[in-house]
Amino acid sequence: MAALRDLYPQPLWQWFEQICAIPHPSKHEQALSQHIQTWARELGLVVVEDKVGNLIIKKPATAGMENRKPVVIQAHLDMVPQKNADKAHDFTKDPIDAYIDGDWVTANGTTLGSDNGIGMASALAILGSNEIKHGPLEVLLTIDEEAGMTGAFGLEPGMLEAEILINTDSEQEGEIYMGCAGGVDAQFNLPVSWQSVAENSQAVKISLSGLKGGHSGVNIHLGRGNANKLLARFLVAEARELQLQLSELTGGSLRNAIPREAAVTLCLPANKVDLLQQKMRFFEQLVQTELAAVEPAIKFSLAETSVPQQVMTVSSQQAVLNLLHACPNGVMRMSDDVPGVTETSLNMGVISTSSNQVQVLCLIRSLIDSGREHVETMLTSLADLAGAEVTFSGAYPGWKPDPDSAVMKIVNDTYQDIYQKQPVIMVIHAGLECGLFKKPYPDMDMVSIGPTIRYPHGPDEMVNIETVGQYWQLLLAVLERIPPKS
Repeated sequence: MAALRDLYPQPLWQWFEQICAIPHPSKHEQALSQHIQTWARELGLVVVEDKVGNLIIKKPATAGMENRKPVVIQAHLDMVPQKNADKAHDFTKDPIDAYIDGDWVTANGTTLGSDNGIGMASALAILGSNEIKHGPLEVLLTIDEEAGMTGAFGLEPGMLEAEILINTDSEQEGEIYMGCAGGVDAQFNLPVSWQSVAENSQAVKISLSGLKGGHSGVNIHLGRGNANKLLARFLVAEARELQLQLSELTGGSLRNAIPREAAVTLCLPANKVDLLQQKMRFFEQLVQTELAAVEPAIKFSLAETSVPQQVMTVSSQQAVLNLLHACPNGVMRMSDDVPGVTETSLNMGVISTSSNQVQVLCLIRSLIDSGREHVETMLTSLADLAGAEVTFSGAYPGWKPDPDSAVMKIVNDTYQDIYQKQPVIMVIHAGLECGLFKKPYPDMDMVSIGPTIRYPHGPDEMVNIETVGQYWQLLLAVLERIPPKS
């Protein structure tokens, strides 16, 4: 960790080191929030914690900048808690073991939290500096962005004074974001009934691992394997011949992360275990060939386990497997208006089994409401066919692009002046909070920038060191160029 604080820019990396040391997964941000509040109050800054737990920290303008338009720098406090199966880590108690790996900073077996820890660190570094030039400044740190956008939903009118908001949650240097997808959570609840295990049965656990996973918006178009879908595909194909009796299905851990791992506990006739192993190896080779370009490390494993007390009935098992296999997943449609950007997608994120049902959590994203609504009706039809209930919750709006945005022009021109090249103006297929901010602050002029982050929402997450410095330079230069109040 000591080496991180020596990277450029030091104030930012010193803060990121502190952020990594304090556990802050979604819904467990309070320790980090209190640390920041104590620090800010010691500096004499105005600190407000709103009703839902968002932090708003206000700093006066530096000398000579008092007449500039106020600006909000915005980030979220929480991080996605994902780890490799063999990694012992409690995200509510253990610090993130971050380290430098060549040109990147990454973490040992867990998500790094550069999403959105780098943006948060940049805002706090500016608050703590006496040298950076800026007008009246507000820093907004929201809670629970990754697990429901609770903070953005709960932000009330009148809390912020600024006319301009700079969101720091983008993940590609050289790209400036002026719009994003909206989304909604979908939850299937499929009732299951149970029966006794057949005599002379052997119990085994099949595990699928080694997939890359990643952000269900940013990475959904890359064609990566979804562990839940791949396991369902295998089981649908082999359940009847091998007389498989399912006891428990699990897969994924977050509805907004492409699932990297899935597992099933099942019983089958003892004399068919060898055949199961053969078919599993054949299927492993098949998907390794199909996904060789994007998933080089797919692995199936089989282990004996204790015989469960019960297994699903034939009809329940068939309904579960049909639902999982038939559920759409991945890119539904690419955008016509923004070339290269996904318009509508679906991620089958989490499967869990309880005493009376199998539950499936999905996340629908779309740049347009009609696209999201179309997928909702598809899932409703699928639920009707499977005998399941599907509910939709937590819908959040997209952020409609504003081609006349004044702050967008400032960021665009500033980037060209610094780097002598044209940035890419983008709309992102992910759920930035900007769309939600438009409800309490409809006239807020917004833009989103950030460094290059690879594999967010997964244990391979990494942030490029050089681009953190470039993002920092751009952010500071933009603050200097904010125009006077009209």
